[in-house]
Amino acid sequence: MAQDLSGKVAAVTGAASGIGLECARAMLQGGARVALVDRAADKLDALCAELGPQAFPVVVDLLDKASVAGMMPEILRRAGRLDVFHANAGAYVGGEVHGGDPDAWDRMLNLNVNSVFRCIHAVLPHMVDRGSGDIVVTSSVAGVVPVVVEPIYTASKHAVQAFVHTLRRQVMRHGIRVGAVLPGPVVTALLDDWPKAKLADALANGGLIQPVEVAEAVMFMLTRPKGVVVRDLVILPQTVDL
Repeated sequence: MAQDLSGKVAAVTGAASGIGLECARAMLQGGARVALVDRAADKLDALCAELGPQAFPVVVDLLDKASVAGMMPEILRRAGRLDVFHANAGAYVGGEVHGGDPDAWDRMLNLNVNSVFRCIHAVLPHMVDRGSGDIVVTSSVAGVVPVVVEPIYTASKHAVQAFVHTLRRQVMRHGIRVGAVLPGPVVTALLDDWPKAKLADALANGGLIQPVEVAEAVMFMLTRPKGVVVRDLVILPQTVDL
């Protein structure tokens, strides 16, 4: 099936790099007009200049309530509608709870959980009024398999999964599809705190996937026939034993 989003408007958070940027690229290639949502204003401007006139920047600090409140009005001002919202931005903190940094946990939980909820809350009225829309959340395989080396991150993604499953059932009567893409380890900046030896070994042994592969999965979700929803799509490197 062709991955066609012609005529649609999409928005992707965390779009200045990694999975978000590749998903924005894929949606543009699929014919959508795409709002790249991130706090990195200069980088967004440069990316949109590179990606072409169908891409436009929306500068938002997802940890700031007032900034998030301005996101949807700016998207509507620039594009007039929103068909697809991809809540992708997130952070990663691994390691033992004993000796961990609760302040780092708070920031990650605010980004991975609270900002996802708040952003989706912001776009829902428009989608409900229109009687259609797609919401995709970047979750993680850690949302369904407790990963012992990252308990706080795992907890954040379990929260995301619970939200996706319950929200989907609340809004399906409005013609809105809600689903999550759950990658295993992906080559992004979120792995910057991995030990270098561990990262090199994972790359050499096929234990990581690339952001573009996640983007292809998201496009598969978005281009299913009307009435079909991909609730959860788990993507793993072949060598990951989970």
